[in-house]
Parts: sequence; C-alpha cells; structure tokens
Amino acid sequence: MAIDPLMPVYPRCDVRPVRGEHCHLISEDGRRFLDFAAGIAVNILGHSHPGLIRAIQEQAATLMHVSNLYGSPQGERLAQRLVDLTFADTVFFTNSGAEAVECAIKTARAYHQYEGNEERFELITFSNAFHGRTMGTISASNQEKMHKGFRPLLPGFKYVEFNDLAAAKAAIGPHTAGFLVEPIQGEGGIRAATDEFMLGLRALADELDLLLILDEVQTGVARTGNFYAYEQYGIEPDILATAKGIGGGFPLGACLATEKAARGMVPGTHGSTYGGNPLAMAAGNAVLDAVANEEFLASVREKGERIRTGLEQFIGNYPDLFELVRGSGLMLGLKMKTESRPFVAHLRDNHGLLAVSAGDNTIRLIPPLVIGDAEIDEFFDKLSAGAASYAVTEAA
Repeated sequence: MAIDPLMPVYPRCDVRPVRGEHCHLISEDGRRFLDFAAGIAVNILGHSHPGLIRAIQEQAATLMHVSNLYGSPQGERLAQRLVDLTFADTVFFTNSGAEAVECAIKTARAYHQYEGNEERFELITFSNAFHGRTMGTISASNQEKMHKGFRPLLPGFKYVEFNDLAAAKAAIGPHTAGFLVEPIQGEGGIRAATDEFMLGLRALADELDLLLILDEVQTGVARTGNFYAYEQYGIEPDILATAKGIGGGFPLGACLATEKAARGMVPGTHGSTYGGNPLAMAAGNAVLDAVANEEFLASVREKGERIRTGLEQFIGNYPDLFELVRGSGLMLGLKMKTESRPFVAHLRDNHGLLAVSAGDNTIRLIPPLVIGDAEIDEFFDKLSAGAASYAVTEAA
C-alpha cells in the first residue's frame, strides 16, 4: 500500500475547506459550515478580518523575513505591547505553542542554573494536560496516547493530579524547578483550575523560589474574556507560553517572562530561524489592535455568557445526552454522558456545525471571538437540530 503524500498522522474528515468568510468555512464541494472550532482556538478574528489581511499584505510587500542576527523594529514593537499588557518584562517569539512551551521549560531550567542550583531541573505538571507534540512537551504530559511510539521520554517532569494542591506540594523535592499548568485544560476537557489551586501554586512558588509557568496557548489573547486567563485568579505567573490566537491564523507564538525568571536566557542560549519574523509580527500587532481593549474583552464575556446560559437551558431538554457546561468566555465545554466524537461528527456531517472533541467526553466550543448575534442564533439552531436527530438515532 502506497503511503499518502501527506504523512497520515491525522484522522482527517471529509470536510475540505478552500475559503473562509467571517465565521464560516466553505468546502471544496461548496458546503458551508459554521465554524465553532476556529482552527482549534486560532482564528479569533474569523476568516476574513480586513485589518489582519491588510497588515499581512502590506508587510509581505515590504519585508517577510530577516535573520535574528539583526535588529527587529517589528518585534520590538509587538514585544513592548505584550509587556505593557501583561506581567512580563521580556518576550521571545516562536512559531507555535509547542515551541513557546519549550522556551518556557528552558527558561525555568536556565534560571535555576544561573542561580547556581543545577539540581533544580524538574517541573511538576498535571494529569490530562496538553502542552504540545515535541519530545519535551509530550514528556511534560502524562497522556499515554501521546507517549506511545516515542519512548524513552525526556526526564525532568513529575506528574500529579490536576487541581490537587496537596499532591503538588507533596511532589516538591530537591530537583523541583517549578510548576507547569494550564489555567483551563483545553484538550483535557475545558476543565478550569480552581482559585485555591492556582493561588496555592503561586504561594508555593514564592515560598520556595520556584517558578510558576502557565501554558496559555489556548486560553490566551482574549479567549476567556480577559487578555490572559491568569487575570481571573488575581495572580501573575513568572513565565507564560502563548500562541494560537495571537497570530489570528498566522503561525506565531511567544514565551513571556519576568526579568527575574529570564536571568539565564542570555545571548547564545536560545534561538529560532523564523521566530519573530516581520510577517508574523505584523499579524500579531494587527490582532492586538483588534482585541487588546476593554470593549472587545467585554464583548467576549457577554457573548460567552449568552452562549453558556443558552447551553445550560438547552441541555435540560436532553438529559440522556448531556451532563454539564463549563468554561469561560468563548472557551466553553459541553460535557456529554457518552463519547463526544460521534456527536461532533454528526453535527459536522449532517448540520454544518464545526466543533472539536476533547477529553472527558467534552465538546469544545471555541468560535471566532468576532461572532455576532446572527452566528449565535445559527449555532443554537444547528445544535438543537443536531441533538434532536442524534437522539432519534441513538434511540433506534
């Protein structure tokens, strides 16, 4: 059997998008889909945002790539904006979320080695986390499905239960460098960290000179109704990984850090050929132009609350199918009582609604942040029709 020209690592469905219009995708065969997947929380401005398109076009006509051996006025501007908007003092730009997490891991290790504590290299991570697909980031997760075929894993990670502060404290030892945690687990089923858990991790890090690293690749850049989700907990991390929405669809990630946490990241310790290229910086600045203001963030919170309220009312009509709703802003999860993947496929194939499966039998609803009333109404129409037809199928 001949292998596919595209390495067959994805179980691709029959939807073949060739065009996007605002919050819809149009497939090769002309079918139209309401996109509540958004490239897995990437296309926060939808698929045809004029400001993002214009910024990329203008930059592409001027300068697309230059080596990081030279100064970067484009990168300096975006980095300063992120510093001004967050806890951070410095930023390293990457091409993806996994690269941003890798940089965060290196930054944490470099901090302790700079301080003369070379034995501190281990990060405490949490069950059902997803941090990426590199060897470092799969090693940071306890998920067997990501480990299979790629052992031996890299050392330097210790797994404990998510939201179990006592277990996290008990896991601290002489090799501990810090904690790596998602404020809301995306792949893990839209499971939010509790206030007690996040505040406790911050307190432990402060007490023991450990670093608190947040993976906000999926939660960041207005997705939860705050610019970053850590704001909801009233804490600040030492290091944060961001990507997905920050480029609006253009490959872009970043590792943000305090001056203290970045002490070990000196010239020659890290790098990237493409990271921080002018084209990516133009995309990132265009995204911030659109979302980094209180009016936009308030709109995300309002739309998220409207959808959440509607979902909580909706699931009462199908007690045999759905269990609960969770999440924040426009990062919502609809937990089913059975495996979610068949229902996601049913919505896609029969009702033109795109969503994403996650762990814990959960459907991820992560639409573009620019959805309006019409798209929300369309979503509930399609979801209701899908649930009704699925319930009939299940009953049969």
